[in-house]
Amino acid sequence: MKKILFLIPNLMHGGAEKVLVNLVNNLNPSKYEITLFSIFDQGVNKEFLNQNINYQYKFKKVFRGNSQLMKLFSPKFLYRFFIKKEYDIAISFLEGPAARIISGCQNPATKKIAWIHTEIQDQSTAKVGFRTLKDAKKYYEKFDRIVGVSQQVVEGIQKFITTKIPTHVLYNVNETQSIIEKGKVPIDDIFSPEIPTLISVGKIVKIKGFDRLLEAHKRLKEQGGVHQIVLVGIGAEEAALTKKAKEWGLSDSFKLVGFYKNPYKLLAKSDLYICSSLREGFSTAVTEALILGIPVISTEVSGAKELLGENNEFGIVTENSTEGLYQAMKLLLTHPDQLTHFKKQAEIRGNEFSTEKTVLAVENLLDSLRHE
Repeated sequence: MKKILFLIPNLMHGGAEKVLVNLVNNLNPSKYEITLFSIFDQGVNKEFLNQNINYQYKFKKVFRGNSQLMKLFSPKFLYRFFIKKEYDIAISFLEGPAARIISGCQNPATKKIAWIHTEIQDQSTAKVGFRTLKDAKKYYEKFDRIVGVSQQVVEGIQKFITTKIPTHVLYNVNETQSIIEKGKVPIDDIFSPEIPTLISVGKIVKIKGFDRLLEAHKRLKEQGGVHQIVLVGIGAEEAALTKKAKEWGLSDSFKLVGFYKNPYKLLAKSDLYICSSLREGFSTAVTEALILGIPVISTEVSGAKELLGENNEFGIVTENSTEGLYQAMKLLLTHPDQLTHFKKQAEIRGNEFSTEKTVLAVENLLDSLRHE
């Protein structure tokens, strides 16, 4: 049995955090002894870990400036400070501080994997967690493998960080059967069933582009469009978004409902999922919508065409702008036949992201490293 370490900053309400819990819970426990190390002991996803997962942490709470503080110390020092045991494979499951720490592992018998979840679009995003771009390149090249969650993520790694380390595309692990079962749970009266419901799930932060979604909603309402939008999540932009919706008289049709442990019961009863993000790695929420057979509109971000097709076969990939969102929403809201078509296509595409397929791909990578 091989000892595998996964390192992540925390297990808060983000997509990567949820994906990691899904992954470790589904890896073969007879093949791997798994440790999940969270730098900070915070996050709603911690409670979903299976009992066989060895959970560890260093600090009880997140403190301000921690990322900058870690840049003051060498990766070698950081690895010794955080990681006290030996592992066969050590994995940083997010770009940034986790990658910096794992890159400092000095044991030549330990294979190292960097797992990157965000699209690397420029030098600034490439060096996150490191002092400089040169620093980032130096330490990423100490890994044995780099994983990107979509083809575009891998292309960004190769363009801005390194081409010297073998890279792999591994799609996010979702617990498909659990998602389907949780989608069947009844909901309260959040929705008005006679009105089309558009939904989006995620952290309420600027990168998710919810302000653009609100603006597109406003334009459609001004033209007589009848629909409602539900945002599931919490975050720094929540108050500003709520204030703007109120100023525009849209509080009744643009609803911020907060965090849900089970967002699938809302998602499964919606008519359309919207990804309005400025940037993504590979959208967990879009994948979950497809698994539930919900039609999807996504801005053109990393992973969108891999999920929805190069030519909109399984959903609509639109220009990454307010105008793009507006036009795509208008199309599906005014053409019910198109909405029905994409519902059928979502069901077909969702079958491709089964837990078994995505976990097997990860196990194949882990096993190939073990045999090198």
